[in-house]
Amino acid sequence: MGTAHIPLFPLKTVLFPGGPLPLRVFEPRYLDMVSRCLRENIGFGVLLIRSGTEVGPVDTFKIGTVAEIVDWYQGSEGLLCIKAEGRYRFELEFLDRQLDGCYVGTIKSIEDEPKIPVPDEYQFLIRLLKSVIGELGNHYQNTLKNYADAAWVGYRLTEILPLPLEMKQSSLEMNDPIARFGLLIPYVEEKTA
Repeated sequence: MGTAHIPLFPLKTVLFPGGPLPLRVFEPRYLDMVSRCLRENIGFGVLLIRSGTEVGPVDTFKIGTVAEIVDWYQGSEGLLCIKAEGRYRFELEFLDRQLDGCYVGTIKSIEDEPKIPVPDEYQFLIRLLKSVIGELGNHYQNTLKNYADAAWVGYRLTEILPLPLEMKQSSLEMNDPIARFGLLIPYVEEKTA
């Protein structure tokens, strides 16, 4: 890991390490980006859009996740359907919009969170996650499950709960899995009460 120069895909979503990212790509600039990633066996950075749209100039948050394409197929009407997975978090150091509208950037990887077990007082979050993850279709079918890792549990809950994007981004920027549970608890209690 360390510092790298990679293609970037600003989106109206937050990707977490270990999380699935299904995309339908149709814009020529992003078709070119996907082709490059597949050809060179490299990932692309996913950043939440702070302002702007996915089809024009954007301002993004600085913390994102590198995605790796794990599967793809040609859909109908020129759509390219890809499945990517989050690998690791990064901090954006430099962003450049090229003439074709694609973004590239220099990123610095963020160290993985410590692998710690889910404390007893948060075991109900594991039960909640297990009760819903199977109902989410094939997005999580091939996802490696690690219910013993507090970071993994927190990432999955944050990405599947219908939280505001800014809250998901705050969760991504945290480096403490137990603090992430603290962010989620009020929302989980409100929805399950």
